[in-house]
Amino acid sequence: MTHTLMTTIDQPSLSLVHRIRAPQSGSTTGSPCLILLHGVGANEANLIDFAQQQDPRLTVILARGPITIGPNMYAWFNVNFTSSGPKINPEQAEQSRQTLIDFIAGLPAAYGIDANRVWIAGFSQGGILSASVGLTRPDKVAGFGILSGRILPEIGPLIATSEALARLQAFVSHGVHDSKLAIEFARSAQRLLNERGVNLTYHEYDADHELIGSMQRDFKHWIATQLDVARSVGR
Repeated sequence: MTHTLMTTIDQPSLSLVHRIRAPQSGSTTGSPCLILLHGVGANEANLIDFAQQQDPRLTVILARGPITIGPNMYAWFNVNFTSSGPKINPEQAEQSRQTLIDFIAGLPAAYGIDANRVWIAGFSQGGILSASVGLTRPDKVAGFGILSGRILPEIGPLIATSEALARLQAFVSHGVHDSKLAIEFARSAQRLLNERGVNLTYHEYDADHELIGSMQRDFKHWIATQLDVARSVGR
């Protein structure tokens, strides 16, 4: 099957509408996989350019949030930005976490990807959900990336044991001038991940709430390094 990021896929066996870029080999069978998640009010097509930059060894999947908030606008959960910080719909956030776990579980049967080499990352709300999946189900992913996002305190009781998290890799990047999610959210995530023993790569940038070029380059380097390490240890 030919996979192109220009085509949306709504497959009955998978829980989310998505797009897919096959690896350079042309076959997704046995390939490592990167799942990328968009932010609130966007859609998976917003990350096509970012997906095309990723390591050619990867199958890259762009997943669409399950909540429609406008024409071609989707979310993983509804959120209001208030003077005291973001207020989320926790039930929706939990449902999206479960939906993503189910989606990941279905990928090996649907595309033949290597279940032991799956990474998940996203921008803003997409990064939030990536962390929610990675920290609660490290058996499903090798690592996760938070690009200008945060870790929801609501997942605290669900976070896996430090022993289970020891093999997990994390990438956190954030703009110090972020006007949507303040830099303290990233620094709080850094503290939590260090306390839990997660292997962390952390970057701050002279940026607002945006996916700037240097952030993209650093993430691309990080995921390529993850692939090299996974191959060397036979994961």
